[in-house]
Amino acid sequence: MGLLLREVPASCLVVAVDPGKAFNRVWLATGDGGLIGEPVSLPVLRDGVDALERLVAESGVPGDPVVGLEATGGLHRAWAAEIERRWPGSLRLFAPSETAAARAQLGSRRFKTDDRDCAALVWLVRQGAGRRAGDLSAVEAMLGAVRHRRQLVDARRVLQQRLHDQLNALCPGLSAPAGHGRALKLETPTGQAVLACAAAFEGRPPTKRSLLARAPGRMTEATAGFWADRWKRLLEPPADAQLRARRLGRDLGRWQDLDIDIAMAEDELAMLLAQTDGQVLTTLPGVATVRAAEFAAYTLPIERWQTPERLYSATGLAPATYQSSTVTRRGRISRQGLAEHRNALMNIAWGLSQNSQAFKERDRELRARGFRPIQARVALARHACRLCWRLLQTQHPYDERRYAHARQRGR
Repeated sequence: MGLLLREVPASCLVVAVDPGKAFNRVWLATGDGGLIGEPVSLPVLRDGVDALERLVAESGVPGDPVVGLEATGGLHRAWAAEIERRWPGSLRLFAPSETAAARAQLGSRRFKTDDRDCAALVWLVRQGAGRRAGDLSAVEAMLGAVRHRRQLVDARRVLQQRLHDQLNALCPGLSAPAGHGRALKLETPTGQAVLACAAAFEGRPPTKRSLLARAPGRMTEATAGFWADRWKRLLEPPADAQLRARRLGRDLGRWQDLDIDIAMAEDELAMLLAQTDGQVLTTLPGVATVRAAEFAAYTLPIERWQTPERLYSATGLAPATYQSSTVTRRGRISRQGLAEHRNALMNIAWGLSQNSQAFKERDRELRARGFRPIQARVALARHACRLCWRLLQTQHPYDERRYAHARQRGR
């Protein structure tokens, strides 16, 4: 339609859609006539889009509409795909933060309603703001896979802590915390073998042969002997050991299933990342599939960010700034944007600081200047953001020598 980043003509029909779980709030308006009809709530089903098409036809405004849709998680995706199919090129997507900023401009920052959001969307569309939906199927699919994996990892972390607690209750003193003896890492073959024996023998000491037989991977006889001998020195299991062992066995099965699901999710990420421009990020030292996919899913398409500074600011790592007349103050990081986007960039900065010689030197320089570890990592994230933005723009793989040479030249 050629209206992106240009003011929409007053005669053009603007449709604002604020998505919900069951119903979407819809406004129809023009610059000449204002609001057309009353705001309506349409179901998220196909009937809702059919009703929207009838409303557009009955509005009497010639030409295709310009549709502004708030991109809220996964609520908007079904309607976005159908609107783009029925009115190709007419859809513009807005982040919730853009809608909130527009509400503030309209004097409704602290009063959020669906109608106020629709009014903000109409205001944004008329100014030519927003981004095209385009063909982002691979990026959307990768974003869904990233979020799914994150949920699985969070669930595994909680379950892993519960396994530690259950093992300590069933076999008191077997798993010593770090710094108090040999700690038991449950994700290793040794940890899996110990858990399996605790569940199978109801907390009673197993033999070295039993531990070796239940290890899913490599476990030396010396390691098996250590845990078997340590087990024999424990106190007796509690009176309800049978029930505890049964619960431990079921939770161990859930943990193993989660581990398999996470591995499958990472395979899906590798496949989806290869279909996007984010694949080039895997050329960075210390940045493999998961870190590259997490950052690319929240960053692509890179055309959204005209400069690396805008991308860095969107992650929320840029310091908040106050300026009035001759007074300029810089505070802590702004924390605006998505925490997942911020964490993804911090993970890339961590990987580079551990595996890239140029970033190791930067880290040492920052520490020598008195930066605390987290401060140095945030500073490194700014350089990592510039580097990632450049790689995504040019699609050239990372070259350590070229980057070090550019750094020496002060670029």
